[in-house]
Amino acid sequence: MNITRTVLKNIKKDLKTKMVLVGGPRQVGKTTLAKSLMTSNSLYLNWDVLEERDVIKTHKIPSDIRYLVLDEVHKYTRWRTLIKGFFDKYGKSLSVIVTGSARIDHFRKGGDSLVGRYHYYRMHPLTLPEVDSQFDRETTLKLLRFSGFPEPFLAEDDVGYRRWKRERVSRVVFQDLRDLETINDLSKMELLVDSLPARVSSPLSLRSLSEDLEISPNTVKRWVEVLEAVYYCYQIAPYGAPKIRAVKKSKKLYLWDWAEIEDAGARFENLVASHLLKYCHYHEDVLGHKMELRYLRDTDLREVDFVVLKDKKPIFAVECKTGEKNVSPHLRYFRERTSIPKFYQVHLGRQDYQETGIHVLPFEKFCKIEGLI
Repeated sequence: MNITRTVLKNIKKDLKTKMVLVGGPRQVGKTTLAKSLMTSNSLYLNWDVLEERDVIKTHKIPSDIRYLVLDEVHKYTRWRTLIKGFFDKYGKSLSVIVTGSARIDHFRKGGDSLVGRYHYYRMHPLTLPEVDSQFDRETTLKLLRFSGFPEPFLAEDDVGYRRWKRERVSRVVFQDLRDLETINDLSKMELLVDSLPARVSSPLSLRSLSEDLEISPNTVKRWVEVLEAVYYCYQIAPYGAPKIRAVKKSKKLYLWDWAEIEDAGARFENLVASHLLKYCHYHEDVLGHKMELRYLRDTDLREVDFVVLKDKKPIFAVECKTGEKNVSPHLRYFRERTSIPKFYQVHLGRQDYQETGIHVLPFEKFCKIEGLI
């Protein structure tokens, strides 16, 4: 299967004027994407290769090179100053793309010496619109089973996926976390990672996790934030609509690899969450909008799984059901009490009908209607 990543054409355009930084989960396809742009006048350098590290640090790039890929350079303490030097020295004669894990995103938020010199892209696992222009149901089921990470998705092998998952999680815990922050008790961090798939789709209780792991709630909070920074999981905050008694603090947690989740309903909800997050990040990274992915829940425990906001205004809400069920009464309740213009109930069945202000439809059709990518 020949897959063209959604952001490829945008990256090509941006490289004409600025550097491009590409972050995202381990093994999501960042290096493959960068190498796909290489021609005869291109050079790939990896910080993990000692001989290439010296070339990177001394800026010894052959004069005929027009496209440069720097991989894993974020592991160098002064990486921002280093790549700033490439941009300032070679200017418009050299297109530079920097790929790496979460540390690129983590450290670009501080005092940034690269301001005005780069565009940043967050790469996501494969999604339905990216791999199947026909929006076929079987492709959705394949994504649910093997994840959206290219290697297991393309291999379609259950044993292969399980082995790949174990190796990926091990590298996240023992390598990526160690590069980012000192974790004194990796055994308990492993227990935390093992416990998170069962907590997907529900408000995350830090106190419950702290009791299970016998560590403080503040430590759990910090560890979850570090796991977010290395793209193992992500959290979404509640949407505080003004006319309802909405919860304000509890966040919901999801995984970048939704196939880790055993429960079918939570796995499907995570799949939808990841499609919506990719939609939000695309509109931010490429189109410049301020996007937010939230959920809706009031103090009486009525809930709608997702609300998408664009430039601080809600544009649609989504409830997820694995089967073809009646319209959720929570959708009706919030439709009457919020300014959200569109409500969807997406499912894995075939039914497609509308109730006043609510559209019940297959997940595949929802992707088409809202232009998910």
